[in-house]
Amino acid sequence: MSEWKECKLGDIVTFQRGFDITKKEQVHGIYPVVSSSGVKSHHKSAKVKGPGITIGRKGTLGTVFYLKTDFWPHDTTLWVKDFHGNLPSFIYYFLKEFHFELFDVGSSNPTLNRNHIHLLATSLPPLPEQRAIASVLSSLDDKIDLLHRQNKTLEAMAETLFRQWFVEEADEGWGEKKLKEVTDIAIGRTPPRKELQWFSTNTKDIKWISIKDLGNDGAFIHTTSEYLTKEAVETFNIPVIHKDTVLLSFKMTVGRVAITTDEMLSNEAIAHFKFNSKTPFSKEYLFLFLKNYKYETLGSTSSIVTSINSTMIKELVISIPDIDTMANFNNCVKSYFDKIEANQSQIRTLEKLRDTLLPKLMNGKVRIKV
Repeated sequence: MSEWKECKLGDIVTFQRGFDITKKEQVHGIYPVVSSSGVKSHHKSAKVKGPGITIGRKGTLGTVFYLKTDFWPHDTTLWVKDFHGNLPSFIYYFLKEFHFELFDVGSSNPTLNRNHIHLLATSLPPLPEQRAIASVLSSLDDKIDLLHRQNKTLEAMAETLFRQWFVEEADEGWGEKKLKEVTDIAIGRTPPRKELQWFSTNTKDIKWISIKDLGNDGAFIHTTSEYLTKEAVETFNIPVIHKDTVLLSFKMTVGRVAITTDEMLSNEAIAHFKFNSKTPFSKEYLFLFLKNYKYETLGSTSSIVTSINSTMIKELVISIPDIDTMANFNNCVKSYFDKIEANQSQIRTLEKLRDTLLPKLMNGKVRIKV
């Protein structure tokens, strides 16, 4: 197998600072505007031909994004002006292994200087091996993307069915109940943040859900960014959330919904709904009800936060269809949710494989025969 070439990062790619454009100046179009945190909008024109790559220059440093189409790299990014004959799809993965955040030169706002990172020492495989490495990693990412898109479709199908049956074609003879009458509603807790001994990143401790976590996983929540110790649970009497429990965020970011996959905890911005002998519906029905509820009719809005309180949650009125209608609906949507959960499990497996392979492929410890 051919040898890798020792060189500077600037010999592999040439970075250029992005182009400033304000939200007001943007005219909606087909071309992505890429900031340091990713694509947040689209504009009528592009500055750079795709495929291309940006990295975060200001604010969020070093985040790497690959653009297949023409795009507008924002002033908060650096974009690759010249790939020096290297394969763009390989360079995308190659750059992800650099810890650019370590080269912050900003005094108040994190900032990356392209002249500094051009001097970083590295090594590069020849083009045929670049193609082979990119092919392996991109095939994993393509499969992950396919599963994510499939899950969005399945969830949209379930929501469409819910709206059709229980909104558009609702029977006036169906009953209604307040959520507090048919479920036991509890709110999570947060130990004192300054007392670091209660918080953990150890996977052997208990998963502690934040609103951010609710936005990351999908319909079923498997992972959390933080954990709490068992001592924290006992000391602060934090409610334990069991498997297959529906969650709802009702502070800061209102209306994120998910279903737990094992025993977990949450902070005080998240409510969970425990089923009891009076609960006449499934977790899928409650999930879709909460996902489609118009929370703006309840809350108060300010420039800082939109929130509703736990009393409002308990007073939400939910429609209770007859037994046969509910059973038929559950039979229809259960297969959707089962497939979503299976897909999420496969996504986690593929992501773990990709994240394990990536550094080994980029430092040459694992070689691909060309």
